[in-house]
Amino acid sequence: MEVIVSKEIETVCPNFVGACVDAQVKNSKYCQALWEEINSLGEKFRKELTTESLKELSGIAATRKVYRACGKDPSRYRPASESLIRRMLQGKELYQINTLVDLINLASIAYGYSIGGFDASKFVGDKLTLGIGKEGEPYEGIGRGYINIHGLPVYRDAQGGVGTPTSDNERTKIDINTTHLVVLINGYDGNEATVRKNAEFIQELLRKYCESDGGSYSMY
Repeated sequence: MEVIVSKEIETVCPNFVGACVDAQVKNSKYCQALWEEINSLGEKFRKELTTESLKELSGIAATRKVYRACGKDPSRYRPASESLIRRMLQGKELYQINTLVDLINLASIAYGYSIGGFDASKFVGDKLTLGIGKEGEPYEGIGRGYINIHGLPVYRDAQGGVGTPTSDNERTKIDINTTHLVVLINGYDGNEATVRKNAEFIQELLRKYCESDGGSYSMY
């Protein structure tokens, strides 16, 4: 996939750095070893963070800042990484979906970046463009029904929106039969080194838990 950052995103976040991981994978319903990693990180966070201090994590703080610059309230439409860590800090279990989704959630909370995970076979066309949601633009969030993405950063394929930092789209979601995975890491803090580490961490998790060689990643 070719990923393009639009001028409108460059205007509100000139330092944006993204990474695209592209891999062949084998999904499964549940992976005990993966969940041991997730729960271990949750214990660490509960010792180190609060629901207020987590907002200061670089990736989360920068995403919230971009939301405001785009005209969206980050407390009402929280970035996914913030929502996941917040849930952990409140002592709630993360939703268990399937190994690929659970793995991406771990990668998101580990680095604080909102990460989109997609079944690449469901994309229309071979190009994704990161822009800003428009008034009345149709968008069905996974498990959330139609949501208002006006003012949210959004990736679009040839058919329309597929991912925002708050929720990915039902149309391109990962399921148990997904074999071609594309993961997009949103580095609104402009920290290329950390975004690269996040991409390499995802590759490591794919090798450990999804019978994958980790695929490849590219920066954008």
